[in-house]
Amino acid sequence: MTNDALRASALERVRAACLALPETSERPSHGAPTFFVRSKRSFVTFHDDHHGDGRLALWCAAPPGVQAMLVDGAPEQYFVPAYVAHRGWVGVRLDRGLPWAEVEGLIEDAYLTVAPPSLRDAVGAPPPSSSSSHRLRSGPPA
Repeated sequence: MTNDALRASALERVRAACLALPETSERPSHGAPTFFVRSKRSFVTFHDDHHGDGRLALWCAAPPGVQAMLVDGAPEQYFVPAYVAHRGWVGVRLDRGLPWAEVEGLIEDAYLTVAPPSLRDAVGAPPPSSSSSHRLRSGPPA
């Protein structure tokens, strides 16, 4: 698959996962496709070579403590993203073979991190925490 095809395929899969969640929308933010809950709070941003960093990646909202755990446990797949790191967000490399089921789980966790309680109830899930996030339930990084 060419780099262009990989980028297009990744964006379509991310878009489908994000927009399948209740009351989500997409619009550009700072030049990148960004996904919002109720058009207000962003939970995922898709970046392709952000400021020349060479990464095809997502920036995802994350519960407290998850950013450090993922970055420390698998730095080849996760990173501390610019601008939103202080809010606990985590960077997720889409160009390093992370299984799509894992990416989808991280997207869901990002949504649950910022969604209001009524929407969390709609998907039948509590807000993720460092002890209950999808990433942790599925085991340590490979």
